[in-house]
Amino acid sequence: MTILGTPLTPHATRVLLLGSGELGKEVAIELMRLGVEVIAVDRYPDAPAHQVAHRAHVIDMLDPVALRALIEREQPHLIVPEIEALATDVLLDVEEAGLATVIPTARAARLTMDREGIRRLAAEELGLPTSPYRFVDSAADLDKAVAELGTPCVVKPVMSSSGKGQSVVREPHGARAAWEYAMEAGRATRTRVIVEAFVEFDYEITQLTVRHVGGTALLEPIGHVQEDGDYRESWQPQPMSPAALARAQEIAGQITAALGGYGVFGVELFVRGDEVLFNEVSPRPHDTGLVTLASQRLSEFALHARAILGLPLPEAITAHPSASCAVLGEGDGIPVFGAIDQALAVPETDVRFFGKPRVEGRRRIAVTVARGDTVEIARDRARAAANALTVSLA
Repeated sequence: MTILGTPLTPHATRVLLLGSGELGKEVAIELMRLGVEVIAVDRYPDAPAHQVAHRAHVIDMLDPVALRALIEREQPHLIVPEIEALATDVLLDVEEAGLATVIPTARAARLTMDREGIRRLAAEELGLPTSPYRFVDSAADLDKAVAELGTPCVVKPVMSSSGKGQSVVREPHGARAAWEYAMEAGRATRTRVIVEAFVEFDYEITQLTVRHVGGTALLEPIGHVQEDGDYRESWQPQPMSPAALARAQEIAGQITAALGGYGVFGVELFVRGDEVLFNEVSPRPHDTGLVTLASQRLSEFALHARAILGLPLPEAITAHPSASCAVLGEGDGIPVFGAIDQALAVPETDVRFFGKPRVEGRRRIAVTVARGDTVEIARDRARAAANALTVSLA
């Protein structure tokens, strides 16, 4: 029997969110609905989850001293990483000492902190099919890897998020520019990148997988569009052949079982006919899963909250045809939205504003979600609502 306390009392169940972006904000809201005391942490003030949490902190989460001090101060029952850029050695020590439970596990947080750990687990230990790849530590080694893998190929920092630092090298002479971009945009000081042979695929999906007290739940597949390595649109369910769906679920089951623990995992896969290739996995709710705010009775965030608290999930989790469309801000300033009434006039559509305090460059700042009788109708509605919104920077 699971027992939950009351927030802001000695009996509270405390969750420390490491990362407070738009996904962490939704997780915080769902946890608070279940009576959990939420402490949100990020590297900048007034992050989205800061605005809805019981307490907020601003620290460099790659600083092991600062992270350990905060954990000892807050004494959380659960630590929920929402980003990759963390001092994961601290999480390993905390878990080993029994000071808190790390979601899904400290080992999973460490392995998925960078693309090297998870790719080697998937391809070299589990034998899952992936694109050919190399890891390199210098611009000269990148030149060699591009020559071996051929062009086009994809270059990514071993640690980054939302496509930052990712580029496609279409000609060998473009490798140096890709190296410089990866070094500028990476989320840590490691000068290391992964080079992947370009894969021709029919479509890509996110297979949301929920490990929970009752077993493993595989949600209906999510199709999505990426631009510069960052999510722009997603929809659920993505039509797939029975063979491809079965293989996607098998791969998702294998990689999440190897990582262990409870919670939502976003398993990214390339699909070519009935063939499925592993790409990446996030041991947390996935940005493409924002569509579940419309498609499912329990969103990926509600499922994550239930799973990490040891609560049961429904026996069947079905999806109504739905879609999401990211809204971007570009420039430098504070986002201001207009024409919201026009966006909400689109049938069966909602808008979620993330509350990001500032845009510097290009940044996701809101999302539209829509339902329809078909995925195509839902996609049209989500795009129409996003296009109706106006964004200015003050």
